Amino acid sequence: MVEKSSTHLDGLFHALADPTRRAMIHALFSGQRSVSELAHPFAMSLAAASKHVKVLEQAGLIRRSIQGRTHVCALDPAPLAEGRAWLSAYERFWSERLDALDALFPPEIEIDDDADHRG
Repeated sequence: MVEKSSTHLDGLFHALADPTRRAMIHALFSGQRSVSELAHPFAMSLAAASKHVKVLEQAGLIRRSIQGRTHVCALDPAPLAEGRAWLSAYERFWSERLDALDALFPPEIEIDDDADHRG
């Protein structure tokens, strides 16, 4: 079971590691897009865009349907929630560490700048 989860997270973070794929995901937040619409802002070939889409599909981040000759992509946010859940464990870890570090330093003393000007 741990291995399946680890493999799933590996695919998710691999897909998110590329800025082009992250931009494609961002574009899909507002609704479905064809592969050519996803490719357009990057001036890339349809074949290159399809490779990016395939990586996103394998990570479970998008679903692709075929409407005639057009491949239409839709976002599936569930894997993002899984990645967020994994990261949240580390967020708690760092929050605890930063709170401990904060406790080592006394609070800063506020200086009244107006007192200097009153003379």
